[in-house]
Amino acid sequence: MYSWIYRNHVPRNFGLGQRGCSMLIRHLDFFVTLAEEEHFGRAAELCGVSQPALSLAIRKLEEDLGATLVLRGKRFMGLTAEGQKALAWGRQILADYGHLRDDLVGRRKGGLTGRLRLGVIAPAMPLVPLISARFEARNPMARIAIRLMSSPDIATAIRQFDLDGGLTWLEGRAPANSFAQPLWSERALFACRKDHPFAPDPSVPWRDAVTQPLCVAEGAIAAYLETRHIRPAITCTSLDGVLAHLRAGFWCGIVPTGFRALLAPGDEVVLRDLDDGGPRMQLGATLMKRDPQSPMVQALQDCIASLTQDGSLTPP
Repeated sequence: MYSWIYRNHVPRNFGLGQRGCSMLIRHLDFFVTLAEEEHFGRAAELCGVSQPALSLAIRKLEEDLGATLVLRGKRFMGLTAEGQKALAWGRQILADYGHLRDDLVGRRKGGLTGRLRLGVIAPAMPLVPLISARFEARNPMARIAIRLMSSPDIATAIRQFDLDGGLTWLEGRAPANSFAQPLWSERALFACRKDHPFAPDPSVPWRDAVTQPLCVAEGAIAAYLETRHIRPAITCTSLDGVLAHLRAGFWCGIVPTGFRALLAPGDEVVLRDLDDGGPRMQLGATLMKRDPQSPMVQALQDCIASLTQDGSLTPP
């Protein structure tokens, strides 16, 4: 995409050469950083330049594109309509340029280099070490950056080219510029303290579970309860928050099976099956979709496929 854009859309008097191309990438990087930080000073600091140098570079970018991108006053006031469009293109161009650079460097060094950026929801976190170990064994020169995020935040980050992929709930259509790779269907469990009246039974009827004061995490389970007009007493942003409330003894929970990884041996919190209801959630990988595909994403896709084929990637 990057080479096609410049080969077909750059005016003849733009003066692209090696220096022109590198300056354009640099100016785009400044512009995208400013748009994300919404502050000239912070953006300049992150870019490692002075504030006047940042402003001058963005004005040069505006001259090259023939459009005003930034609303200016005594401070940053937002982007114009053209600026919003340039931001989407800029993120895509910078991502493609990074993929191209990593691909070429990797070919010279004999293996994939760069950094895999992976967003993960809390229920999938116990499986990440399996993926990390396989990925690192296959790509010893690459690095992995893992971020604990919600499903909506993962979708947004992939759309904005801030992530290569994520392990997340698969709900509806895959986000723009991405594709989904289903892994398994996960059931929900009932969680309570050992001294709760329901604890001695191996399973709890759904109709009884929802009568309890519930604490749940944001995401698929909370959405499922909402569609059935069931209001939990407490909704947390993470499973850690749910665990803290369960240990306090005043609440029960509806949790994914991955919650088991948070429990210590002999924990006062126990998990029980839900025998006649409860949500079934599809968990999988959402990966950035490019043409040509990013070598980093392709390596991740191959890694997940190999783990699935040999049975190593199973629900916790």
